[in-house]
This record gives sequence, C-alpha cells and structure tokens, in this order.
Amino acid sequence: MNELNLLFLGPPGAGKGTQAGRLVEQFDLPYYATGDILRAAVKEESELGQRAKEYMDRGDLVPDELIIEVIMEHVDSGEAEDGFLLDGFPRTVGQAEALDSGLDRLGRRLTAALVLEATDDEVVRRLSGRRICEENGHLFHVELDPPEKEGVCDRDGSKLTQRSDDEPDKVKHRLGEYHEKTEPLVEHYDDKGLVHRFDAERSADDVADHISKTLRTLRLEDEA
Repeated sequence: MNELNLLFLGPPGAGKGTQAGRLVEQFDLPYYATGDILRAAVKEESELGQRAKEYMDRGDLVPDELIIEVIMEHVDSGEAEDGFLLDGFPRTVGQAEALDSGLDRLGRRLTAALVLEATDDEVVRRLSGRRICEENGHLFHVELDPPEKEGVCDRDGSKLTQRSDDEPDKVKHRLGEYHEKTEPLVEHYDDKGLVHRFDAERSADDVADHISKTLRTLRLEDEA
C-alpha cells in the first residue's frame, strides 16, 4: 500500500480533530478539513476561492460541485501523493459518490473510512460541557478538564464562556443532522468493505492506538 487515503466519519464531539492531529504526525499525511480549505481558498483568492466566496458572502451553502473541485485540487497535489486525511467531507452520499468518481479519474482509491462511534448522550455531555476563554480561546470542560476557579481561565484569567453551538439543544440539533444526512455514509462505505469502527468513548490514547494498529495491519495485508 503506497498510499493511505483516509477519511473520518462520526458525530460531532467524537474526537475526530484530536485523532486527526495524531494521524497527521504519525503517518505524515496532509489533513483536509472542508471548512479550513474553503477559507484558505478564499484567502488565497484562487479562482475556486473566488467562486466559493460569492456563495459564502450571501450566506448560502457552497454547492457540492464546487466543494468537490476544491477537495480534488488538494488531493491531486504533490503533498497528497502518499495519501491524505479528509475530515468534514463527504457529508452526504451524493458527495461520497462524487469523491469516488474523482478518485477513480485519478486512478486512486480510498483506503479506509475510520468511524468514531459515540452515543448521543456522550456527545451532548462532551460538547455542552466545553468552555472557552474569551481572551485566547483556551478550552476547558466542566467535568473532564475543569479550571481551578469556576468560570475563569487558568492560563490568562479571562472569563470562560459556552459557545452558542455547544448549548445542549443545539448539540442535539447537530446530532439530528448527522444521523439524517451523514450517518448513511457509514453504510455506503461499509458496502465497499472500507469501514473500520472505533469506540470513541475510550481514552484518546486507546483510540489512537487502535487506529494505528488497524492502519499498520492494512498495510501488511496489502503488501502480503
């Protein structure tokens, strides 16, 4: 297996960002989060970025066709020749099919869909308990990583607040969107034999170790 072409699936709060950081470092993969690369394209004022900006300035969703163009531009770059890690794309089966077609045109294929699983109750607990400091964005959690003084950042003394999208009702709404639109991707990739599931309610170290062992096993099987 010369390439590790990976994507993360899982509900918000399952730890995809945490695990992505570890994978990028361990396997030297470029990490493409949809929101980040769209913002970067807009900042660079590339042709695709300018087209995306028109939608974003109007408050409209960037259409699938444009998103897949931006994604494929990165996937087809030199930095991704040994593999890549996608997070936040695809979000729908239609986007997944577009990605499949794009990779096929490049003579490439997806290696694995890494699914981080967590119950809705656990997601609500994790996200609704997050607090962020107003000054520098330091993160805390009322249960898992509480500050020494309630409501005050340990590092800069600024006030800790809850982001509006971390309020329980909004977290539940995001979960509903995930179950309706994104969770069907698990079946899509499972039918292709690409799904590997991980218990995201275990410690971050345990999850990272499980993912690492899975990917190394895939490489050994491919080389056999």
